[in-house]
Amino acid sequence: MSWNTPVSSRRRAYGIGVRLLLWLGAGICCGLLVFLVGYILFKGIPGLSWAFLTGRDSVLRGTNGILPALLNTLYVILLSLAIVLPLGVGAAVYLTEYAKNRRLAGLIEFAAETLAGIPSILYALAGVIVFCTALGLQKTLLAGSLTLAVMTFPTVLRSTQESLKTVPRAYREGALALGAGPWRAIRTVVLPASLDGIVTGCVLAAGRVVGETAVLMYTAGLSTAMQNFTSLRGLARSSGATLTVAMYVYAKERADFEATFAAAAVLLLLTALINLAALWTGRRLRR
Repeated sequence: MSWNTPVSSRRRAYGIGVRLLLWLGAGICCGLLVFLVGYILFKGIPGLSWAFLTGRDSVLRGTNGILPALLNTLYVILLSLAIVLPLGVGAAVYLTEYAKNRRLAGLIEFAAETLAGIPSILYALAGVIVFCTALGLQKTLLAGSLTLAVMTFPTVLRSTQESLKTVPRAYREGALALGAGPWRAIRTVVLPASLDGIVTGCVLAAGRVVGETAVLMYTAGLSTAMQNFTSLRGLARSSGATLTVAMYVYAKERADFEATFAAAAVLLLLTALINLAALWTGRRLRR
């Protein structure tokens, strides 16, 4: 077949139709995103104030404040990522670079994909049984963070593993040919080359942690009071609501939708800051 063969009108029309559908789908997604972000900010920004951001809830005084929920959210994010990132990245490196039995590795990958699709309410029940009851942690922020780490582990594992697989084999062979050992080649060549996938897994895990409600309601509690943040031991024994749980309390229990949208705006801005921080960190590490 010659490169100069003219394209039939039917194929040309098919290509134009596919492009139109792609642009239409992209436009709908972007439009929905702009609508949701704009609506939340439009409804939430008027309810924001310094007293709301730095205050505490008090039914007797009739005041609303999200400082405890905001601190609980940051604590849960940091602790969950501190647990899941080493485990997820380490497991991905082992399965991709060291595992000899490919059938067993494929079975583990299939199990990880299956776990990624399990509803969060089942993770909540498992967290209650294992962490809250069996291990005696009760409803605490530590129990919630451990449950979220288990829930986000498949996401970090699969995203890191797919990124490792995209690194050309010539990179590994070149490092080994220069005298580097397997671990040194992985640490200095493979992992930096797959940094985008690791950062993506981190962002996805953080996003799921930030937006999770059911797991934290069952394992971390609904308290909107200020907890003991003076030590890690105090944090491990404290229960509290994150921003998403506080939004549920405002909307469902108190029917205070002004505070609900204000907390949603803060949560939206926090998610944007996490994404920007992850992108900045990835660029710095890549350099």
